[in-house]
Amino acid sequence: MADPITFPGKVAWSGENPGISLKTDPDGPFTTLASFFRVVLSPHGRGHALMLLQAPQDGASDANLCLCDNEPLARYLATDFVSHFGAWRGLAGLAGMRCRKLDSVVAGGDPRSTYSETVRAGETTVKLTWSGLGQPFCFAFRPEHSATGRHHMPSLFVGCESATIEVNGKALPGKPVPRDVVGHRISSAMLAFSETWIEV
Repeated sequence: MADPITFPGKVAWSGENPGISLKTDPDGPFTTLASFFRVVLSPHGRGHALMLLQAPQDGASDANLCLCDNEPLARYLATDFVSHFGAWRGLAGLAGMRCRKLDSVVAGGDPRSTYSETVRAGETTVKLTWSGLGQPFCFAFRPEHSATGRHHMPSLFVGCESATIEVNGKALPGKPVPRDVVGHRISSAMLAFSETWIEV
């Protein structure tokens, strides 16, 4: 009889969550952060959300946006998950982020080389691009090692060498910095596919 790998608990959400975190000074704080979600299952249904902080420490800045097509889902992801992510934890910009309804989301490229997500909301277009992509790898964090400390997180990651965030055609400053994940040397920009958070 097969010996399955099981994850006891309640599925919180499942989908994709690629991200880009940039620094203008490799030894300084992150200056621009973007976390994109394509959720296929959650307590709040399906949806997309792009959380973008251009002024991470400023809770009143209009440059901190959440472009989404399901606002209850986006707020759930922000409060219950993104607020626990290492680069995002404790940032005033996340708490003050303004939600705007998105008009379209388009994935482009190929995750084997260069990949992109383009989100449009009114007169605002944000394009995230990951390039120099590495070999995909799968892993599952135990709850005590996950960002929230209370979820299993089986996932597929693809690291990249470089990444850009463009707003209306203008590239935002900064570059990703090196990062280690389960023995893989990647960066603070990566693709995260087949991601499922399971509450224990």
